[in-house]
Amino acid sequence: MSKPYFNNIPNFEYVSRIATAKNISDTILVKNLFKRGKIREDILNELTYFTKYKVIGDDRPDNVAKKMYGTPYLDWLILLSNNIMNIETEWPLTEDAFNKYLHKKYQTEEKIFSTHHYETQLLQNSLGRTIVSKGFEVPKNYTITYYDEGRKTENIATNIVDEISNYTYETRKQDNRRNIFILKDRYVGLIITDLEKIMPYKKGSSQYVNSNIVKGEKIRLYN
Repeated sequence: MSKPYFNNIPNFEYVSRIATAKNISDTILVKNLFKRGKIREDILNELTYFTKYKVIGDDRPDNVAKKMYGTPYLDWLILLSNNIMNIETEWPLTEDAFNKYLHKKYQTEEKIFSTHHYETQLLQNSLGRTIVSKGFEVPKNYTITYYDEGRKTENIATNIVDEISNYTYETRKQDNRRNIFILKDRYVGLIITDLEKIMPYKKGSSQYVNSNIVKGEKIRLYN
C-alpha cells in the first residue's frame, strides 16, 4: 500500500446531488469514508511493536512517514498507530497555527500570559522522602502540615506552588501531542496486508457491485 491511503478506500454509487444531473436515478462514485482501516488490537496494545518518537517543529504525518519509512504515503500508518482521528485537534499545531489559536482563544497578550492554575512544587522532608509531589493542581494559597521524621518536628509548608499561565498550559498540551509511537518497520508489511484484506467489499449484499463498489445510501451499514 505504497500509494496514497485514499486511493485504497473503496467507492459506493450515490444518488447524484449535482445540479447538472439529468435523471433522478443518476449516480456518482463517492469514497466510502465509513470504511476505515485500523491496526489489530493485539498489535496496537503491545508496545514492543512500536518505538517512541517526538514530532519536531512543524513536521506533518507525511514528513514523519518519509523519515521513518522512506515514503510519505504511509502517513496514514502514523495516524493509526496513535489513534488519531482528527489531525487538526490531535496533531501538534504548527508555530503559526498555534499563535493564531492562542489569540483566537484568549484575545489579548495579557490574557495569554495570565494565570491558568497553580501547581505544587516538590516538597521533601529532611530524609529526602517526598511529602508532596510536583505538578498537582491546587489553590493559590495551598499549605500543608507534615511531621518531619528526620528532625522530629511538625512543619507547615507554605509558598510551595508555581503559577501556570495559559501560555504554559497550552504549550504543554502541544508538547504532549508531540510524543507519539511509530510502528517498527518490520511490522509494516503485516499491517498493509491486513488492510488490503479489510478494504475490499465482500459478496453477500444486494448492494454489492464488485470488490471496489457497492451502491445506494445504505452503504453506511455495510462492511
